Amino acid sequence: MSLKIYLLRHGETEYSRRGSFCGALDPGLTPEGQRMAQAFADAYGSMSWTNVYVSPMKRAVETAQPLCDALRLTMQLRDGLREIAYGEWEDKELDYVHHHYEQDYIRWQTDPAWNPPTGGETAIQIAARALSVITEIESGYKSGNVLLVSHKATIRIILCSLLGIDVGRYRDRINTLAASVSVVKFGVYGPMLEVLGDRSYMPEDLRQRAGT
Repeated sequence: MSLKIYLLRHGETEYSRRGSFCGALDPGLTPEGQRMAQAFADAYGSMSWTNVYVSPMKRAVETAQPLCDALRLTMQLRDGLREIAYGEWEDKELDYVHHHYEQDYIRWQTDPAWNPPTGGETAIQIAARALSVITEIESGYKSGNVLLVSHKATIRIILCSLLGIDVGRYRDRINTLAASVSVVKFGVYGPMLEVLGDRSYMPEDLRQRAGT
C-alpha cells in the first residue's frame, strides 16, 4: 500500500464567498462552510486515516473538526500549512488592490514565485514552509491515508512543487475551490496526482457555490 495525501481546502468563509484577499486574517467558516466540513466528514469518515495535519488557522481547524471528532483523531497543527500572507492587501477587494498597488499587483500577477503582495509572502517562501510538512509526512509514513487541511494558495503551491510545475504559475495552472479535495499518491516514481479539486461528495447546493 502506498502513502496517499488528501489535500483538503477549508470550507467557505465570508472572504472566499466574496473573493477578497484573506491570508493572515483568521475568519471562521460560514454556515455553508460548516456544512461543507460536515459533508466531508460524512463522506470520508469510513476511511482509515493514519494522521491529520492542519493549518492552525480557524477556518482550517473548523473544517477538520467534524472528521476528527467523529473518528477521535488528534489533529497535528503545523504553521507551515498557513495561507499566504497578503500583507497590505488583506481584507481588500481586487479592484482596490489593482488601483492602489498597481505596480506590485502587476509584478505579483506576472511572477508570484518571487514577487509578493505588498508586505506579504512569495510563493517560494510558502513552498519552503509547506514542503517541510510534506517531508515530515513522507518520513513518518510509508503507506496509509494522511489528511492535510490547508488553504487555496498553499495547496496549489504544494501541488505545483510536487508535480514539477513552476510555482510561479500556481495561479494559472491549478484551482482548488472551497472544501475541494485533491489526492497525491507517493509511489516508486514519486508523487502522482490522482484527484484534483473534487467536490462531488457534497450536496448539489453546496457544489453550486463558487467558493473562490
